[in-house]
Amino acid sequence: MLHIDRRSLRFRLLAWLGGVALFVVVTTWLLHGILLQNLARDFLGERLQREADHAVAQLEQDQTAVPTALDSVSQGYPVFHHLYVPRFNCSVSASDPQWQQQLAPLLEENGDALVDVKHNDQHMLVYRRHFEWQGSNGVLLVGEDFSQVEAGLATLHWWVGGIAAVLLGMLIILNMLAVNRGLTPLWQLRHQLEALRSGKRDRLLLVAPSELDELVDQLNWFMDDIDHRLQRSRESVANLSHALKTPLAAITQVLRGNRPIDENRRHKLLSRIEDINAQLAAELRRSRIAGPNAGRMANVTRDSSRLIEMFRSLYPERISPHPLGRRERPSAY
Repeated sequence: MLHIDRRSLRFRLLAWLGGVALFVVVTTWLLHGILLQNLARDFLGERLQREADHAVAQLEQDQTAVPTALDSVSQGYPVFHHLYVPRFNCSVSASDPQWQQQLAPLLEENGDALVDVKHNDQHMLVYRRHFEWQGSNGVLLVGEDFSQVEAGLATLHWWVGGIAAVLLGMLIILNMLAVNRGLTPLWQLRHQLEALRSGKRDRLLLVAPSELDELVDQLNWFMDDIDHRLQRSRESVANLSHALKTPLAAITQVLRGNRPIDENRRHKLLSRIEDINAQLAAELRRSRIAGPNAGRMANVTRDSSRLIEMFRSLYPERISPHPLGRRERPSAY
């Protein structure tokens, strides 16, 4: 089973980029359907308007009776699939009788307009044109079945959706390649940190983007600081061992000897042991000051107090108990 780490930076980048790409593609596809529908409707409406203007011009040029002229106008319906419903002097005719009753309410309305009429599964786009002929007013409705156009638009829209889905897949793949390419410095940094931990390298050497420069510099500075502290610690241990070697050898020689230990020799042994204890305590204080604070913010007051206590224990005759001299604390009364 494929394990997905939701906390990884790679997963978060891919999720955000994939979500944004999906949102853009889906929004574009939906807008494409809306704009395509509106564009087709406007184009067909403009064509119906020109058809109505042409029909009215034919009526004005014809000197025969109006019904005869209207019949001649509607002769092209079987060929061009245009529906004509004219009304003149309360006389209504239609090139397709089944639509006459459905379109009758449009003849009573005022103004020229493009109207959508839906009946059963058909969608008719009708343009209403008012005209005047020989002193009388008339209305002409010119319509076309918009269902076939919508079916063609739907097919085109779904084709565009399929192409958009393919482009979305390609975009996701490109995002994955881009994210993997962009995260390469982080993987190099992880490998170098592993090599640093295993002792195969002592510093980080990485050609990283500018966002990682500060991180690499801080890590290298931290390693330098650790090396300096380790070097000082080794020197301190060497100095401590050299300082303790002589008194320990003397104490061992006295304890291994056959001479009885009198009171004077016992005081000397105790003095040497106290010196050793003082040196060990001083080294412990210094290690507490230097060691635990690696990589942390320094506390000047606390560290300086510990340093003063260490020097006071080493040189009690030279440092007064109070840094500024003895002062009497003011009385509370």
